[in-house]
Amino acid sequence: MLNKLLFKHIDNSSLIVFRIIFGLLCFLESVGAIFTGWIKRTLIDPEFTFSFIGFEWLQPLPGNIMYAYYLVMGVFGLLIMFGYKYRISTIMFTIMWAGTYFMQKASYNNHYYLLILLSTFMILQPANKYYSIDAKNNLDIKSISMPNWCRLIFIIQMFIVYTYGSIAKIYPDWLNTTFIEILMKGKQHYFLVGELLQQKWVHYFLAYGGILFDGLIIPLLLFKPTRKWAFFASIFFHLFNSFIFQVGIFPYLSLAFTLFFFDPKTIHNIFLKNKPFYNGDEVIIPSYKNPLIAVFSIYFAIQIALPLRHHFIVDDVLWTEEGHRLSWRMMLRSKQGFAMYKVVNNKTLKPTNINLNDFLSNKQIHLASTKPDVIWQFSQRLKDIYAKNGEDVSVYVDSKISINGKPYKQLINPNVDIASVPWQVFKHCDWILPSNED
Repeated sequence: MLNKLLFKHIDNSSLIVFRIIFGLLCFLESVGAIFTGWIKRTLIDPEFTFSFIGFEWLQPLPGNIMYAYYLVMGVFGLLIMFGYKYRISTIMFTIMWAGTYFMQKASYNNHYYLLILLSTFMILQPANKYYSIDAKNNLDIKSISMPNWCRLIFIIQMFIVYTYGSIAKIYPDWLNTTFIEILMKGKQHYFLVGELLQQKWVHYFLAYGGILFDGLIIPLLLFKPTRKWAFFASIFFHLFNSFIFQVGIFPYLSLAFTLFFFDPKTIHNIFLKNKPFYNGDEVIIPSYKNPLIAVFSIYFAIQIALPLRHHFIVDDVLWTEEGHRLSWRMMLRSKQGFAMYKVVNNKTLKPTNINLNDFLSNKQIHLASTKPDVIWQFSQRLKDIYAKNGEDVSVYVDSKISINGKPYKQLINPNVDIASVPWQVFKHCDWILPSNED
């Protein structure tokens, strides 16, 4: 049964079309970051970037070299699209994209994380075996079929993403539309739809529609009688997100995933009529069967476990941010705050108040005022800066934040030297004060 599920061969038209779309979107994401000014704002203008903890050594390349970095990454996207040196191109894109992801979190986005996972999947896929330069240059690799696991891993991954996205929305400020209302206020200036987005019924539609869409879309796409209607709902949902929230390539990538839900014959007839259609049902057990099952079993177990880790950490993840990343918690809350950093010379006990504008960009100031991990990192940086001048200092932070428009509350214990405490990866940091929220 398992052999048939994983290793039965099916027509590979869906994977071939997906490769073309995926490569094109990787190219557009890369060059788009150049022309929209994202690279300048995020990687070039700041004096340094807040990388992921443990990746402090990973900083943007100096000067304007990051433009060339993204341009090269875009070229690899095109090579994926055309299927030229496919495996090497996909590996290089994945490494470069992961590098830019881990070197900065001022613009953290679940979609960026997802693209790392999908790019890694694509390394393993036989996606260059038809309509590719590789297949044209080497007829021996040409094939019109693929094992069924090639589509299943995408379906399982997206089921995890959407399901956790749906579950995360089931909390009071989402259910009573408090957060949606705050979110939509920033869209009031939009042409034609700005005022419509302020209507209470729209807020309820978006709140409960979001929960239902995320929770049901994968099962509805898998079920043939509802597949067509689920696809139309996907078009509306993702185009709405693209227009209202400007979330890059993700809406279009999500629509591309629906290729793996439709009957292979349908995809073949729509996109690749001139390609021979594989109509067999041969089950081919590969030599890599056991390693493949082991690797993906471990991988998906981790993917299921990671979004649950915040349940084992004290307090609410919306407040502490501990367990927030890598958990498909997308656009769930509005957080505002301010912080005052005080550096105290441990020898003379002389205090110095820090002007954040002297060290950080506006976006980084917001992070260093509201996110505990960034507050900890900036405290370490301040200690290092003063150490280079021969001073041993302590760093104290007085930070107050507001979640979803609620009254401001103390986030950080102002009596703790944040620069002297270690970061806790798997448990709660005691210097983050309790939220006292239900």
